[in-house]
Amino acid sequence: MYDIKECLTDSGIPYVKATNVPRINIFKTFDCGQCFRFDSVSLFGNKYEYGGVAFGRYVVFAQNSDTEIIVYGTTRDDFENIWAKFLSLDVDYEKIDDHIVSTIGTDHMTRATKYSYGIRILRQNMWESLCSFIISQNNNIPRIKKIISALCKKYGDVVEFNGETHYSFPSAAKLKEVGIDAIFELKTGFRAKYIHDASCKVADGEIDLDKIKESEFDPALNELCKIKGVGLKVASCALLFGFEKTEAFPIDVWMKRAIEKHFGGEFDYKALGKSAGIAQQYLFYYEKYNA
Repeated sequence: MYDIKECLTDSGIPYVKATNVPRINIFKTFDCGQCFRFDSVSLFGNKYEYGGVAFGRYVVFAQNSDTEIIVYGTTRDDFENIWAKFLSLDVDYEKIDDHIVSTIGTDHMTRATKYSYGIRILRQNMWESLCSFIISQNNNIPRIKKIISALCKKYGDVVEFNGETHYSFPSAAKLKEVGIDAIFELKTGFRAKYIHDASCKVADGEIDLDKIKESEFDPALNELCKIKGVGLKVASCALLFGFEKTEAFPIDVWMKRAIEKHFGGEFDYKALGKSAGIAQQYLFYYEKYNA
């Protein structure tokens, strides 16, 4: 188990330093396409720093060594109750990696797992994850981030940090209220009607996110697919990154390419059980940045 220490910067910003943290790489975790609200920053002089807003707070995750991370803008209580869970620090990734490699048993899966060492699946807000991956359809990461940033600045709540103004992710109720035209004005394109439909269904309780989180995987997938414009890929991404359903295995063009190239067009991800989504991230990251 990791050790934590609560500190203050010279300017009075609270932070927590966690040591003896196994198998975590802040750079890879925030650079693998699972999260769109965090960007590389240079605020505190660490090797890697990623700052952004989650759960209504702005924080900076930093790392200088393999087994130590720093979270700026948080107290010990918030670290233990919010950020340790957000980073999945309670999950044994060594055991998961061994399971993935032994179950799939190919050289490529072994290489992808080693290359992606340190990636952890973030436990993001359910609504934010769902809405973000609706926006991700037929889109690239810089543009996804730009749209989400505009959405947050226009309709989110103000979040102050170190003299700078940031914004939280707008609620489903707020996006329902503003309507399709206002969402479209933020250059969401055809996705505006999908975002609004999701907002209405969630705000009205027709889609119960808490219930989906507690459901088995297939019923949860089917429930999200009731939203206009949400298909298997978007629903799988939302479930993996926002609902703690790590058996989800989103298949996009990158994954299709990797499966065709390295597995002869077939990949039995269901054999991995709860490790399937983690293997997907390893394969995606390796294919995108190395293969």
